[in-house]
Amino acid sequence: MLDPERIHALAAELDQSERSRVQVEHFSKRFPGMTVEDGYAISREWVRLKIASGRRVVGHKIGLTSRAMQQSSQIDEPDYGTLLDDMLFSPGDIPTQRFIAPRVEVELAFVLRHRLEGPQVSVEDVLAATEYVTPAIEIIDARIEQFDRHTRAMRRVQDTISDNAANAGIVLGGRRVNPREVDLPWCGAILRQNGHVEETGLAAGVQGHPAVGVAWLAMKLFPWGERLEAGEIVLAGSFTRPVPAKAGDRFDADYGPLGRFEFQFT
Repeated sequence: MLDPERIHALAAELDQSERSRVQVEHFSKRFPGMTVEDGYAISREWVRLKIASGRRVVGHKIGLTSRAMQQSSQIDEPDYGTLLDDMLFSPGDIPTQRFIAPRVEVELAFVLRHRLEGPQVSVEDVLAATEYVTPAIEIIDARIEQFDRHTRAMRRVQDTISDNAANAGIVLGGRRVNPREVDLPWCGAILRQNGHVEETGLAAGVQGHPAVGVAWLAMKLFPWGERLEAGEIVLAGSFTRPVPAKAGDRFDADYGPLGRFEFQFT
């Protein structure tokens, strides 16, 4: 386990990387004994630094929800990060200078009416606590370089977790629906980039049902004395691969009955 001074120093590196848009090398390479718990400790410390600078927590994200992504990361469960108020964007222009290497993922967002907490939380509990579900695009980024600059080795899950589970932005659009009035696993989307279909998918790709991850997250937070609060946004996980984005790219997210919206990187 890393000591508190090291955890603070690494969190400060991430904060500086985000500000300067200069990536840092893998923490797991520099500290081979680093654990997943260390990763979450660094992520929490980085969030603490952001809150101290005036940011506000608005929710959480769940990542690595597909079996393929878990296998490639050599883990057997998802990861999670924190959403802050400056990460929220409306459909329309997205400032590219906010990011280092942005990529776009297609998801559903749960907005909670009631608090969710405890050692045992079910899908039914999630549905009962949800005010509405809405289409969401997550913008992920890499303050820790995805591939080592020397060896081209891919970063480990400890690095991704440290990096706030790669979270950087969220775009909400489309319709707000009661989670009991739609068949959530069958909610699908088509993502077009510059007029070309880049990805399609169904929300069933998120562990069979997108509410599964929300329940998992509430249970994972419980030992830390944390919970999912009323009013928070919870990104349930991507059901498409990440699509790289650059300045000038225009995206069209078509969720069929749940609505359609566009955004572009400027």
